[in-house]
Amino acid sequence: MKLLLLLCLSVPSFCYGFSIPFFNSQKDPSDEYLHSMPYTKEEILEVRRKLNLSLVSDPDEYLSVPQLITKYGYPVEEHFTKTSDGYILRMHRIPPTKPGVTPNGEVVFLMHGLLMSSADWIILGPEKALAYYLADQGFDVWMGNARGNTYSRNHTRLKPHKSKFWKFSWHEIGTKDVPAMIDYTLKVTKKKALFHVGHSQGTTSFYVMCSELPKYNKKIIAHVSLAPIAFMKHAFSPIVRFASQLLVVPKTLLSIFGMNEILPHSALLTFLGNHFCAEGEKTEFMCRDVLFAVTGFDRAEFNDTLLPTFLGHTPAGSSARQFYHYAQLVKSGKFRQYDHFPFNSLHYGPLHPINPPSYNLKKVKAPVYLFYSNNDWLSHPKDVDNLCSKLGNCKSKTLVAENRFNHLDYVLGKHAKERIYTEVTEQVLENSLKEWRLRNSLTAEDEDDVLLEDGFDDDSASDEEYEDQDE
Repeated sequence: MKLLLLLCLSVPSFCYGFSIPFFNSQKDPSDEYLHSMPYTKEEILEVRRKLNLSLVSDPDEYLSVPQLITKYGYPVEEHFTKTSDGYILRMHRIPPTKPGVTPNGEVVFLMHGLLMSSADWIILGPEKALAYYLADQGFDVWMGNARGNTYSRNHTRLKPHKSKFWKFSWHEIGTKDVPAMIDYTLKVTKKKALFHVGHSQGTTSFYVMCSELPKYNKKIIAHVSLAPIAFMKHAFSPIVRFASQLLVVPKTLLSIFGMNEILPHSALLTFLGNHFCAEGEKTEFMCRDVLFAVTGFDRAEFNDTLLPTFLGHTPAGSSARQFYHYAQLVKSGKFRQYDHFPFNSLHYGPLHPINPPSYNLKKVKAPVYLFYSNNDWLSHPKDVDNLCSKLGNCKSKTLVAENRFNHLDYVLGKHAKERIYTEVTEQVLENSLKEWRLRNSLTAEDEDDVLLEDGFDDDSASDEEYEDQDE
């Protein structure tokens, strides 16, 4: 048994298949409409008892996001909103009501990456995690959860055990999920616009939203991209590049066996994290290296003590199509919509019989601030340069000073606060807020002229005229 569990650590896909009949403790979705915590302390301890292992555990590994926030002395709220196609999304909020904190009246919306959740923004703990740091500065902090992850596995009609539930990629997250959550947040807070911070897929979905739905540019004071992902031609990760070359094979096999969800959260993964990945365990290095093989090696920034807690919340699940869509970007070198070849003309019309249409990044007119690093094996500096040149309003590119900084360090790095968060808060958010207030202090007539001049309301740029060429 232990040999099988060790194999799970090094081969995640095997772990997923092995866990289905024995350790996946998720209840039938028909049993409940809104789950607040799919895997409880008792369920995890039961796995330990069956394997005759220690019952001592790190409490943070099985606490939900609201429980973690409450544990560390911050106020928390859970909110739900519905997308236009029926998905029910859960958001977590840290309102600016903590004793001793003076609210600054501004809202920040945080959006997680692939296979992750709102837990990303609090894993580092008080005074270090971005959500807590922003809350301490007086911001009203909202954290989104994309359809299909641990906290957003509900729909008005569809159930997660049905394949139709999983027929989406990050295109739908960008065109439906993020807009729905932003609209809800602005309605509750009675604001006209907010700050948006994304990590990895959280940046991808933002570019999709603002290029496909340009009216949302006006609802964004500024967007901060941590490890931006749009173009992936130069992605260095050997695992990602190998997977992109086998694009058709895994898609076909998964479809045949009905595996539409990839790496859902399970009691097994939480157990593995606590028993095999805890600091001091002989197998700890395997846990780190599996992550590093995808994101880039950086042992100096990696906090070993947080690994069990991280694996207690991640992976949080995603659709297979999200992976396929990224693999298509790696293979094509373009930032395009989902490739349905040979049926693209049925989805996108006769003008796109072979390739899907590219996202028109010229329409992304909200101020965008890019933070990238040399050791990020998914977000390569050359791809970031290409992205900035194509965005409609790329305000700046900031190369992280530490050369070893990898893709996960933006949310898990020991010095993420010093290297990233302080600059985001003290420079980017502060300066962009001044610019936004200046623009909104104009008369209504003048404001319309400025918006049109800046391109915020200009939807005239034809997608057919957009050139998506390598640079």
